[in-house]
Amino acid sequence: MPINNEDYFQINTEILARFHKHRPPLDLYVFREEIGVLEPFYRKGGRLTDAQVAELAEICENGNLFVAHSDKDIYREYMIHQLDLVLLDPNLTEGEIAELCILGVATKYSNYYEQPVPDMMQLLYRDVMVITEYLWSDKHHIAPFMRRLFRKADPARHAVNTMIVGTWLWMQMNQEYSRKELDRVMLALVLHDAGMCKMPQFYLTKKGKLTQDEWDKMTMHTVASVKLMQKSDLKFDELIRACFEHHERMDGSGYPQHTRAGQISVMGRLTAVADSFAAMICDRVYAKGKDLDKAGNELFADARYDKTMTSILSTAFVAGGPLGTAIEMDSKLDALAK
Repeated sequence: MPINNEDYFQINTEILARFHKHRPPLDLYVFREEIGVLEPFYRKGGRLTDAQVAELAEICENGNLFVAHSDKDIYREYMIHQLDLVLLDPNLTEGEIAELCILGVATKYSNYYEQPVPDMMQLLYRDVMVITEYLWSDKHHIAPFMRRLFRKADPARHAVNTMIVGTWLWMQMNQEYSRKELDRVMLALVLHDAGMCKMPQFYLTKKGKLTQDEWDKMTMHTVASVKLMQKSDLKFDELIRACFEHHERMDGSGYPQHTRAGQISVMGRLTAVADSFAAMICDRVYAKGKDLDKAGNELFADARYDKTMTSILSTAFVAGGPLGTAIEMDSKLDALAK
């Protein structure tokens, strides 16, 4: 029976090739040009014969293969695990691309955090490169990412927030940059805190103040991050600086080396601002997350941070500003984890 009461989006050959050949994950529809309607070709849960696989490929090649919007959640979840598909699908809006990229990287980071081995790193690296390719095509694509920051605390959400905020800030400060620089900055930002996976995890959820011994051990996560990156054969300067210096402060009150303003690299200062902002806006066991504009203003008023950077960040979330209203992301990531 012809189907004509739903909206559909077209599937191209590259996307079809990523589906399981005989068991695609969702319903597929064919546009019959001779009668001008869409008809069902395959229902998820079934199995295509070899002849149907060949027929489907030809249909797709001719531009007549479609997916119903009612299946978009299944399609989007599939794309989160094949993130490069976002660059191939012309049906996605900028907001949808940002959401898929954020959820994809958060998922890969969480897997890497649980199992910090080269294979997991490679998957995370690949997804970050998808985002940099997207941003390289148009730097204004970063804006929808900034509207979609997490507001709950965990290592993956913190890493993604830091990556987004730091990349946005870096782009505001640098009108000209190379693709290689963008790749390195974004990767450095998302991995800056990787060494926390080597720390006792109750440090992250303890309601009371850490003891002096616990604090001393926790501060060593900066060194652990550097060592972890070196073991992964990632040794470029931006990454090492981000890992080692993101807790240094302009007045020398930070750690691990208590360096002062002129001694802290630009990457270290950038990561410090992004890392602190990302922590301030999220609900933690000992503090409720601050409003975005309030967090920006507090950082601007804090002399321990680079004033030029915090000045730019403090204007990002002003009422009626160019970034617009924040969009809730935590429930989307929670749903993926179920």
